[in-house]
Amino acid sequence: MPVIVRNEAHHVVDARSSPQDFKMSHRKYEAPRHGSLGFLPRKRSARHRGKVKSFPKDDPKKPVHLTAYMGYKAGMTHVVRDLERPGSKMHKREIVEAVTIVETPPMMVVGVVGYVETPRGLRTLTTVWANHLSDELKRRFYKNWYRSKKKAFTRYAKKHAEDGGKSIGRELERIRKYCTVVRVLAHTQIRKTPLSQKKAHLMEIQVNGGSIADKVEFAHGLFEKPVEISTIFEQDEVVDVIAVTKGHGFEGVTHRWGTKKLPRKTHKGLRKVACIGAWHPSKVMFSVARAGQNGYHHRTELNKKIFRVGSGADDANASTEADATKKSITPMGGFPHYGIVKNDFLLLKGSIPGIKKRVITIRKSLMVHTSRRDLEKIQLKFIDTSSKFGHGSFQTFEEKAAFLGRMNILVHARDIFSVGVCDQRKRAGVNSEQRLNAFVGIHGECTSG
Repeated sequence: MPVIVRNEAHHVVDARSSPQDFKMSHRKYEAPRHGSLGFLPRKRSARHRGKVKSFPKDDPKKPVHLTAYMGYKAGMTHVVRDLERPGSKMHKREIVEAVTIVETPPMMVVGVVGYVETPRGLRTLTTVWANHLSDELKRRFYKNWYRSKKKAFTRYAKKHAEDGGKSIGRELERIRKYCTVVRVLAHTQIRKTPLSQKKAHLMEIQVNGGSIADKVEFAHGLFEKPVEISTIFEQDEVVDVIAVTKGHGFEGVTHRWGTKKLPRKTHKGLRKVACIGAWHPSKVMFSVARAGQNGYHHRTELNKKIFRVGSGADDANASTEADATKKSITPMGGFPHYGIVKNDFLLLKGSIPGIKKRVITIRKSLMVHTSRRDLEKIQLKFIDTSSKFGHGSFQTFEEKAAFLGRMNILVHARDIFSVGVCDQRKRAGVNSEQRLNAFVGIHGECTSG
C-alpha cells in the first residue's frame, strides 16, 4: 500500500511516485577541511614592509645586477589586449584583464653589506655607509624624529671626513677578501609620493652576477645615486611580490576560515564550529578552526607578469598603439585613497597583497620560466583611465568636456543659481543672464555655499 503524506501546501501526494515533494534538510556529519594549514600561525606581521627571505641564486657568468626593488601600491584598473596562446579558444581574441599599478620612485643606494658563510648560515662581516644621508632615511632610525637630537651618523661622517675616506676603502677591501654575498642598502624616496609619511623604507638588495670584486665595485659606484626601476626590471618579465596583506582585525571562524554556518535554530549562535574536538586527547587540536586575527599577514605571491614599466616623465604613459589618446596612468580624479602617480611605475597583472599606500617589495623570480604563458609577449591595446570613484564614463577631461559641451555647463549653472548661489550678485540687482555668464566665464568668483 503506498505511503500517503501531506506536503507543505496540504495536498495529499504519493511519496513513492514523487519523492521530490517530500524532502528533509539536515546537517551532514562530514565536510571537507576549510582553510589552509600551510599559513599557520595566522597572526599579525611583525614588520610592515615585505621582507625578502630568499634572493635568486647567484650566477657569476651573468653581468652584475640588483635583484629587488620597493614601491607603493597606488590602485587597480583594467587593460584590453589580444591573447597570444595557440590552442586556446581565446587565441587572437581580445581579453580584459585586471592590473595593479605600483608607483616606484627612484631608490637611493646608501651603503653596502658583506656576508661570510658559516656552518650556521650567513653572518655579517661589515657594513659601509655613504658619507651623506638624507633626513628621510635618518628618520627610520628614530621613534620620534621631532624630539630627537638628530645626531645619527654624525660621528661616522666626521670620521670619514678626517681620514679622507680611507676607512671606507679598508672596509671595502675586507668585503672583497672575505665575503661571499654582497648586498646594497637602499631606501625609497617617499617624499616624491602623495603619501604624508616622511620616514623612508630601507632594505638590503642582493647584488648578483660577476665576481665579488665586481659586486663591490658595482655597489660602491651606486653610492648616493638614484636607481630607477627600468634598470632592474623590464616588460614581460615575471616577478615575485612580497607585502603585508590588508588587516581585518579579530574575526570569527566563519569569516576567518570559511566554515559553514550552522542551521538557523542552533542554540548560542550559528557562526561557530559545533564540535572542536573529542573528549580525548583532552586538548583542542591546532587544525581546528578558531576565531582570531585575520589579515595583516606577511605573504609572498609568485609569478606576477609585468605588463608595462612606465615612465613618470612621459605625459602619455597610458597610451598604446591602438589607443593614441594622450593620457597618463592616473585615472580621472586620481586613484582613490592614494592620489596622483607622478613617478615611474609598474603595471602588474592581477592583484597583489596589501591596501593602497602600502609599501611593496618586488623581487626577481627565483625560478627559470619556460612555459609559453610566462614567455608571452604582451601588446596592450587599451588601458582604462576612467574615474575609479563611481562609474566613470570618460577616459580624459578633454573627452568629457568635448562630449558634454557648453550647454551642459549652462544647465548646471542654472540649477546652481536656482538654489541661491551668488546671493550677493542677486542682491546687487544683477540679472540671471549676467549671472550665468559670470558663472561660465569667471567661475572662480562664483562658488556654491
